[in-house]
Amino acid sequence: MVLVNTDFITGKELQTITLVKGSVVQSKHIGRDIAAGFKTIIGGEIKGYTEMLDDARSIATQRMIDDARKHNADAIINVRIETASITDGAVECIAYGTAAKFA
Repeated sequence: MVLVNTDFITGKELQTITLVKGSVVQSKHIGRDIAAGFKTIIGGEIKGYTEMLDDARSIATQRMIDDARKHNADAIINVRIETASITDGAVECIAYGTAAKFA
């Protein structure tokens, strides 16, 4: 599956199919949340939250790809990934784009 954040793929003629998406609400366990609280006092990267965001992006992207495969797509163009804080220690992530078939 080809994923691009443009509305074209060089050298390919595309037929667009439909909007596809994948989403997840991800959280970290309480131990990581407590450690993150201490990190905010001294500063620096909060690795537990970085990992949480990476995991959420991966899951949402895979779900978007799975959705595109249901439509027999060869690619997803105009891919976008958005995140939002839901509550302390939890994030929503959505990946979306346009499923396309190579002509």
